[in-house]
Amino acid sequence: MFLRTVKARGGEGVQHEYVRLVEAYREHGKNKQRIVCNLGRKDLLAEHLDNLIALLRGERRAAPKTSAAGSVQAVGAWDWGPMLVARALWCELGLQDVLDREGGRGVGDGVALADRALVLVANRLCAPTSEHGLARWLETDFVCDRRGRRWLPQWRDDAERRASRRPRVRVNFRQLKQWYRTLDQLSARRLVLEEELYLRLRDLFSLKVDCIFYDLTSTYFEGHGPPLLGAHGHSRDGKPRNRQVLVGLVLVDGWPLTHHVFAGNWRDSTTVRAVLDDLETRFGLRRVVFVGDRGMVTSANLARVRERQHGYVVGLQRRRREAVYRYIERATGPWTDCPVGRTARERAEVPKTQVQEVASDEPGLRVFVVQSDERLVYERGQRLTAMERVRQQLTALEQRVTTGKLTAPAKIGAAAARILTRSHGDRYYAWAYRDGGFRFFEHPVNLKREEAYEGKYVIQTEEPQLTPVEAVTIYKELSEVERAFATLKDVIEMRPIYHRTDARVQAHIFVAALAFLLHRAIEKKLKAAGLDLSSTEALQALRSVRVVDFTVDATGQRKRSVTRGTERAARVLAALGITDLDPPAPPATAATIV
Repeated sequence: MFLRTVKARGGEGVQHEYVRLVEAYREHGKNKQRIVCNLGRKDLLAEHLDNLIALLRGERRAAPKTSAAGSVQAVGAWDWGPMLVARALWCELGLQDVLDREGGRGVGDGVALADRALVLVANRLCAPTSEHGLARWLETDFVCDRRGRRWLPQWRDDAERRASRRPRVRVNFRQLKQWYRTLDQLSARRLVLEEELYLRLRDLFSLKVDCIFYDLTSTYFEGHGPPLLGAHGHSRDGKPRNRQVLVGLVLVDGWPLTHHVFAGNWRDSTTVRAVLDDLETRFGLRRVVFVGDRGMVTSANLARVRERQHGYVVGLQRRRREAVYRYIERATGPWTDCPVGRTARERAEVPKTQVQEVASDEPGLRVFVVQSDERLVYERGQRLTAMERVRQQLTALEQRVTTGKLTAPAKIGAAAARILTRSHGDRYYAWAYRDGGFRFFEHPVNLKREEAYEGKYVIQTEEPQLTPVEAVTIYKELSEVERAFATLKDVIEMRPIYHRTDARVQAHIFVAALAFLLHRAIEKKLKAAGLDLSSTEALQALRSVRVVDFTVDATGQRKRSVTRGTERAARVLAALGITDLDPPAPPATAATIV
């Protein structure tokens, strides 16, 4: 870093020189410079310039020219850019206004619920951790309320902590209880907040509410979990021994509209009724096209959708519905090409997705068979790998029988059954044992069926106006929900969930959902501005926008400045429409909150 002086003309022809702190850096192989902060007029800073230069060089401070001269000293620096953006979007989406109308304040400090809730949501957006870890984040980031009062972490005295019953808890219990109370207050206002947010999004972004996308995921607990919601069920995380909850997410036009938390042992199909009831009761959506994955398709659910005058576009489970194989066999007509995504277009060989409508078994029902080159390559590779693994195991069993190491027919049959159970071997091979000899061979029926399934999936709807290509496009948009879950679990990180009560678990997931809402808002604004950055990359670049406190005179008077950040950070801020980088000036009598 170095100092630079610039001239600027003032009133009545007076010309002043101003001192700026400039940082040199290298980006994409080029040397660049950026202004870190404006220090003020040169004539007022003249007696401090030697100290400033020495400070930048890492040297000892120069001796003062007079006994009254002071020194320049940096007092503290904190990340500010991510919190700045979170606050701007929090207000733009109307979340602050809604919570202000709903009331609620922190005990002891009187801070509005909207400000306290933003801290929890921004922490999960920027540095996801538990409420215990939130204190560490408050040390590294500049987090303030709307009046500019900065939150400070409260740590327990080490001696008192070690002698207590909970020595691992380093944060003051009073501060923890304040954040837990904020969780409770926020969760109690979830329904109102989601309804108001829907109206706000509808007006701001002209939401297209003709299609509702719904899917489920699960998140697990290391301990017992909450008493009612925590249960064993089908784990999407590969943790069948852990208790879990189900989280259902509803997206409209790419925006998260609402979410639901179900007990971990619920089946996917049993959640649909509650979701449809909620959409009609709270959001007044009388006629929508419900788009769901294969696990949602039951005759009861489809009947329920029809009764309510809704439409639907759903995928069919290939192996659990005999009709699916018949539909695939009927796909002997001409295929229609579907539009490909940007990622696919950038490949040397563009993979195709094609569709054709086939005759259905029921009147009014429309069925589309879709074949995807990309899916074909993946599924065929998976099958060939599994077949080779099973073949090697069956060959070893055959050799054991041939050499006489295994002779009992019952044991031979049990060993073959175990092998075929693993890696879905029964889909590919069959076996026979005759006259003391064991042999295996490709299954004459199942293998043919597996090869027919590869690269294909089947979509069902009763919407008469949809073209085959439109049906595929709508169904493929369901991947937005899957990507949303990946964001919730990998970027926002719903885990770790340490809460043991149902209400706190629901509140924790609600905070994660609000953080995802801000994450999606950043993503959409970046995309609209033509900026090829993900929300995660943008938040990382914004860390270069920092609040710096320093003293510049003998009295120790503090001054505050905000660094401009990197060039990428500047582009992100421009895309989000944020021009004022300074935090609110706190009142002189109360600059911090503990």
